[in-house]
Formats: sequence, structure tokens, C-alpha cells
Amino acid sequence: MIKAFLAVVILMSACLATPARAQDAAAPFDGDLQRLAEILGALHYLRGICGSNEGAKWRNEMQALIDAETPSGDRRARMIAGFNRGYNGFQQTYRTCTPAATVAIRRYIEEGSKISRDLTARYAN
Repeated sequence: MIKAFLAVVILMSACLATPARAQDAAAPFDGDLQRLAEILGALHYLRGICGSNEGAKWRNEMQALIDAETPSGDRRARMIAGFNRGYNGFQQTYRTCTPAATVAIRRYIEEGSKISRDLTARYAN
């Protein structure tokens, strides 16, 4: 399931890659991108404490998303803030891997996969 999520995130990143906007106006999918960024942040923290040995995998996925979307200004700041919010929210709650953390990981992977699929289907060329 994780491999499928990663594949969808990468595909979505490639499909959403657009030239930089002159005014960097909000895109209709910015809310979904911010939620996806928050999920990636949560997964970066949770997978780390649950012994996945993935290192910076989820942070790298976030960087790939930013690189593909090329947001600047407020859009970039909102995406990064979403990632940090997801990471910090679980860092304050979980110090070790628990059954609840494992459930959260599974649910976030499912939600992230759905967002990625929906965005790709709706906005891919």
C-alpha cells in the first residue's frame, strides 16, 4: 500500500507540474495540496517512531511535491506549514509507536492515496 501511495504522489507531482504563475495565485487544488503536505509531515514523524527505517523518505516526497508544483510566496509557505503541522501535531502526542499510531499511519496512507488519485484524475493533462 505504501508503494502505491508513493507512486501516486510521484505521478501527481509530475502531472501537476506547471510553469510558475506570474502572480502565484491560489490554485483550485491548493486545499488538497495543503492536506497532502500535512499527511506527508505526519507520516514522516510516525513512520520514524514506528521503526520503518525509511529515513527522510516522506520529507523527500514533500520536497518532490514542492519541486513539481514550484509554489512561491504564500503558497509555498502554506505547503511547508502544512507539512510542519502534520509532523509537530504527532510529535507532541506520540513519543513511541503505539497501536493508535499504527492505525493513524494506515489511515493517512489511505487518505493521501485518495487525495493523490483524485487530484491526478481531476487536473492531469
